[in-house]
Amino acid sequence: MSSLSLRVGLIAAVVVAVFAVLTALALERAFRESAAQALDERLHAQLYLLMGVTEVDEGGRVMLPERLPEARLMLPGSGLVAEVRAPDGTQLWTSPSALGHGPEGDDLPFSVSLTVHWELSEGLHPLEFRVREDRAAFEAQISGYRQSLWGWLVALAVLLLAAQAFALYQGLKPLRRVARELRAVERGHQAGLQGRYPVELRGLTDNLNALVRHERAQLARYRDALSDLAHSLKTPLAVLRGTLDTREIDRAQVLEQLERMERIVAYQLQRAATSGRSALTVPVPVKPLVERLATTLAKVYPDRDVDFESRVPGDLQFRGNESDFMEMMGNLLDNAWKHGGSRVRVEAGPDGKRLELAVCDNGPGIPPDQVPTILSRGGRLDEQVPGQGIGLAVVADIVAAYEGRIEIDRGPLDGTRVRVWLPSG
Repeated sequence: MSSLSLRVGLIAAVVVAVFAVLTALALERAFRESAAQALDERLHAQLYLLMGVTEVDEGGRVMLPERLPEARLMLPGSGLVAEVRAPDGTQLWTSPSALGHGPEGDDLPFSVSLTVHWELSEGLHPLEFRVREDRAAFEAQISGYRQSLWGWLVALAVLLLAAQAFALYQGLKPLRRVARELRAVERGHQAGLQGRYPVELRGLTDNLNALVRHERAQLARYRDALSDLAHSLKTPLAVLRGTLDTREIDRAQVLEQLERMERIVAYQLQRAATSGRSALTVPVPVKPLVERLATTLAKVYPDRDVDFESRVPGDLQFRGNESDFMEMMGNLLDNAWKHGGSRVRVEAGPDGKRLELAVCDNGPGIPPDQVPTILSRGGRLDEQVPGQGIGLAVVADIVAAYEGRIEIDRGPLDGTRVRVWLPSG
């Protein structure tokens, strides 16, 4: 069943139907017990009235007036029968309404009786008074109640289902609005979900907006990378073309341009592959990744004998793609290992709602006037600082993809300190 409204509506209908049936059964049972108790009390009242008008002479003969206190006792076939019996079961008196019923009144299921000792001059004379009533009036009362009960329950069930349908329609309005806005986003009519949504849906809409922004940023990075790649390859291609037009080919110059083109392609591919910030990304621990990179670089540059220090809390996490973090920290640590002297320190920790990372070394440092060139958008790689390669430009692009910030200054080890701030949530 693909429709959420239909599914919830059917579930609500089943719940209401089951509730109505169980309620009807419970109420009918309670009414039946109450009606039976009321009938028993009424029969006892008839019994006491009958005893009140009864007279017994000295011979033990039972006498009752012609007009009895209950009119139904005077009507044959009325369903209400009264009688007086002796202790041995001999019938001493029977109401006129007993005509048409069996001698023992087997067709009269409701019965009450009471034995009294009548005081006569010669002693106590025991008498049994009994009143019986048939089932017709009782069942008619139950049937009337049942019809009335089911009528009201059906009416209430219909009203309840209508109220639930209205509540469901109103409750699902935000979801229908999300669907409409998503269609508008797909058609390019709007940039994201713009409506004000309930708290229960705000996490969904925020994540959808983050996903839309992430995909558009990824697409923009692809376009920028291809555009910058084409632009960056123009100069080395022109140099190679000019070299090939000469009679003597400068092999060193050709190799230099080929190496330059290789760096350009690697850099632009890395920019395009950067995932960027996404609210749906699983956070990754920072400390194990930093230690793994340090161990790898110690093996890559065994002659450097770098004293590495990590000041990263064990519970610190980075919300992003692990490969992006490895590429960013790998470039920072690689530059520090190669150009930073004999000491490298990594510091990390929360800075408000952001994650702060810092890589410090005790090398010669980077002149402040060259920092903007190193961190500039990697379209003109020929202007990179000698010895720094493309690593810092890659780091700057990754940080920008995560809407973070990067700064380069002089650190506590009297060398370069590269600080990066990234969103932590």
